[in-house]
Amino acid sequence: MIKVNNVSKWYGRKHAVDGVSFEVKKGEVLGFIGPNGAGKSTTMRMITGFIPISVGTITIGGNDVESSPIQAKKLVGYLPENAPLYDNKTVLEFLRFTAELRGFDGSEREKRVQKAIDRCFLEPVKNQSIDTLSKGYRHRTAFAQAIIHDPEVLILDEPTDGLDPNQKREVRNLIKEMGKEKAIIISTHILEEVEAVADRVVLISGGHKVFDGTPEEFKSKSREYDTVRLTVGNSEQKDVKEALDKLDSIQSISVDDIDSEHVRFIIKPKPTATREKLRDSIADIIKAEQWSIKEFCLGKGQLDEVFCQITQPKREEN
Repeated sequence: MIKVNNVSKWYGRKHAVDGVSFEVKKGEVLGFIGPNGAGKSTTMRMITGFIPISVGTITIGGNDVESSPIQAKKLVGYLPENAPLYDNKTVLEFLRFTAELRGFDGSEREKRVQKAIDRCFLEPVKNQSIDTLSKGYRHRTAFAQAIIHDPEVLILDEPTDGLDPNQKREVRNLIKEMGKEKAIIISTHILEEVEAVADRVVLISGGHKVFDGTPEEFKSKSREYDTVRLTVGNSEQKDVKEALDKLDSIQSISVDDIDSEHVRFIIKPKPTATREKLRDSIADIIKAEQWSIKEFCLGKGQLDEVFCQITQPKREEN
């Protein structure tokens, strides 16, 4: 549905986006992430046709966003960050107005407006003036206008911004539901959101694409992925290390001081072993030695660790 092919955006001599390519298929949710200033919003604005492309092409449903903008934009619902709203209208009036702009009137307009209200949980405030809404309800109103025409493509910039935990869960569930039949790009700084809703992740940094894969592949780059974590008191560190060194199923052990009283071991199994089997072997030793354990679990990998690892500039050694 969405094809971004070798796209660049220049502002004078500055490359905001440099040679980025990726695709999003129907039935797929793409998590589009990166640090501030990486080029995420610029890329999304080029996809939606809000700003021109310097180099490259973008097509939506086979329609080039620059040579066939009307056909492309008909397929798109766009939720920008800090989306503008008409504060002097009620939620109902604003959504009716949006539906009319999309070419709906009469009973069809009312049907689409009510469906958007229901899907975005706006019924309690539909007759309320937008300027009196909380940030969460304002954001949900903006979300409703993006889906009112049931688009095949959704471009969502920070879709849960300002929402409380219950509202975030509702919106994430909505994105997952719509993602079964639409092509969706979600840009967010909340990495747990990517893990919750995305089928794929594209990470952009310094205007360049630096990762494209599944959330699990992204997480697998974490130091703690596919490991066993064991946290013990400092007084037992030596005994624990000596016991672990005797296990032939261990590939590597790293040690972190987590506070003044405890130390954490990150234990990686050999390729011929599994972390579950390694965990059971360590559990037998813990029981036999009667160590005092603060933490003992399977390491799942940390998205934020990988994000920082990839995007932070490397420090030059003196």
